[in-house]
Amino acid sequence: MTSYLRHFILLAAFLVAFQLVADDGPKTTAYNFLSVPSSSHVYALGGHNLTVIDDDINLVEQNPSLLGPEFDHQVGINYMRYIGDTNFAGVRYGQGVSEHGAFAVGVQYFGYGNIQGAAIDGTKTGTFSASDMAFNVTYSHDISEKFRGGITVKYLYSKYEDYSAGAVAADLGVNYYDPDHEFTASLVAKNLGGQVKKFNEFKDNLPWDIQVGMSKMISAMPVRLHLTAYELTRWKSPYYKISDVNNPNSELIEKDSFGSNLLRHLVFGIDILPSDNIYLAVGYNYRTRTDMATYKRDFLSGFSLGGGLKVRAFGFGAAFARPHTGATTFMFNVTTSIGELMR
Repeated sequence: MTSYLRHFILLAAFLVAFQLVADDGPKTTAYNFLSVPSSSHVYALGGHNLTVIDDDINLVEQNPSLLGPEFDHQVGINYMRYIGDTNFAGVRYGQGVSEHGAFAVGVQYFGYGNIQGAAIDGTKTGTFSASDMAFNVTYSHDISEKFRGGITVKYLYSKYEDYSAGAVAADLGVNYYDPDHEFTASLVAKNLGGQVKKFNEFKDNLPWDIQVGMSKMISAMPVRLHLTAYELTRWKSPYYKISDVNNPNSELIEKDSFGSNLLRHLVFGIDILPSDNIYLAVGYNYRTRTDMATYKRDFLSGFSLGGGLKVRAFGFGAAFARPHTGATTFMFNVTTSIGELMR
């Protein structure tokens, strides 16, 4: 066992043990903006994916062990038009530090537009703004020929009207990639940490999670299959569905079967790769579809679509999803290599 692998295992055990000790009971979960991907490729594959191998530094947000020297001097910019007046955007820069190591820095902004304020008696007090920011630093290193480990440290800052809060979190990931069989598998512990500044006297938990995923290229055709399991820190994940779809005021029925719990932890994705510079992606997220069960959803709820194109030194990606009839979301990515631009 190499020294890097020993250190990685010790660090993983320490961070997970620290999170289990710190999480000493049910509390309000905050910082849920951390579940929003910054990669349009990931968004097209259902919103969660740890194992996409692509020339896109935005993927590092999902799994720090996807970072490597191959992203040397690459810049990634992302933008998402989310539900209502919310807009998300960010930038990330990567650089190799050796033949087997790399680091990246980035910032992600989540803006929620103007919100109508009101006093306790209902009197309107004008509008105010609300936003979240995540500043992150990532480091990765090759553990062996096929294994790579990585860690991302994040400072999270929230500002809602005159109130603010902050937290420190870490993502820890390990990735296995076999290029001969075009197979990838990953394990990631996400959002390990806690608050350093509270909104008020109440403590909010970070949405910490353990995720696993795998991807496999089908050798007979240009198709890559993806399976990601998330929210593995808890098994039960019931949802509610209206008893009469034609009557929005009808009784709610709880769904808590083994099958629904299993599917609500899984995200399925397919990449179609007609060439090295083009991809088309489709994803299905059962949790998203069932979460919208009490709303007016359409056939596309739970599905996501996207594609990407590489032209010389630039990569472009776009993704689309429609959780329900009143919400259409769109994400766009641009990547470029500074080194290639200067040639």
